[in-house]
Amino acid sequence: MTQMLDPEVKPSPAREIAHKGKGCLAVLVAALVLFFGGYLVWDKASTFLSTFGEIPDYPGPGNAKILVDVPGGASLDVIGGILIDNGVVKSRKAWDRAVSGEERATTVQAGRYLLKTQMKAIDALRLLINPGSSKIRLQFTIPEGLRLSAQVDMLSKRTKIKKSAYQAVLAKPKPLKLPKYAKKRPEGFLFPDTYELTADSTATSTLKQMVTQYKAVTREIEFEAAAKKLKRSPYEVLIVASIIEREVNKEEYRAKVARVLYNRLDKGMKLSLDSTVIYAGNLKTNTTTKKDRASKSKYNTYRYKGLPPGPISAPGKAALEAAANPDKGKWLYFVTVNFDTGETKFAENQADFEKIRLEFQTWCQSHPGRCDT
Repeated sequence: MTQMLDPEVKPSPAREIAHKGKGCLAVLVAALVLFFGGYLVWDKASTFLSTFGEIPDYPGPGNAKILVDVPGGASLDVIGGILIDNGVVKSRKAWDRAVSGEERATTVQAGRYLLKTQMKAIDALRLLINPGSSKIRLQFTIPEGLRLSAQVDMLSKRTKIKKSAYQAVLAKPKPLKLPKYAKKRPEGFLFPDTYELTADSTATSTLKQMVTQYKAVTREIEFEAAAKKLKRSPYEVLIVASIIEREVNKEEYRAKVARVLYNRLDKGMKLSLDSTVIYAGNLKTNTTTKKDRASKSKYNTYRYKGLPPGPISAPGKAALEAAANPDKGKWLYFVTVNFDTGETKFAENQADFEKIRLEFQTWCQSHPGRCDT
């Protein structure tokens, strides 16, 4: 006979304990399965990681600019080695991972590329694949001592970018980010150096990199701080540097010429420089005639006291350093007495100046056609 339990009657304590015991056992078994299963997974993952390790790669985006040559016929393995040797990519594993994850990797072409040190491998690879802003189309050099118009002429010829494009940018130079003391006057701020032109370079980007280099060089030599010590504006010191670049071409004379210029300015003397008159008349000579020196241009330092209104050339680093750090001395005159060797002599008074000027005139007489009088 089946025994019916009263709904109000509770199970005995023994039956309840047995029931709970089965539940706990099930939970325990599940926990053990999870533990050992998880342990096995972690153990295998740990073994994998310890075997292969984390792939060494730079975080990017990169540091210093660097030119890298990819030779014709180079395999991706060879290209990766070149990038690693140049500090662009950190490891072979990082490069291999980038190559395996980029289906266009085989489209990298030979050429010279402008990259950065310490790039993420995938970023470096993608720059090689899409070389609009990285592949160098050509290199060009702008020498020291050119006036702005001559720089533009040379830029146009060497970069194949229209002269009118450069002129348009220089007329409204805001995109070039000139130093504040330039006051939108670009003459003297296009630093003479060797530059690289990429496939997508423009007149603006080309001029901008020249201004950027000027700022980098002057920052390196603490140009503005030096100008402050001289109690002159950075623009005034730049003008002095531009004169030095045109007046002398030997390292040993630059800082002495700077001192001559500052001494004459301090004494209220006219600078009386052929270089500024040549700039005023856009002459193609090394010296000037009496007629040239009669010019009413504000750049005629035979007529007007003080510095000319602006730079007369784009000075290089050596001239900028000399202008910012003149030698100590009482010289008031200098004369280049030999145009072939660049030999320059200095004098503290008028009598000694007349002696070295006579020496120069004697050299001119023995070299007809080399000097205008």
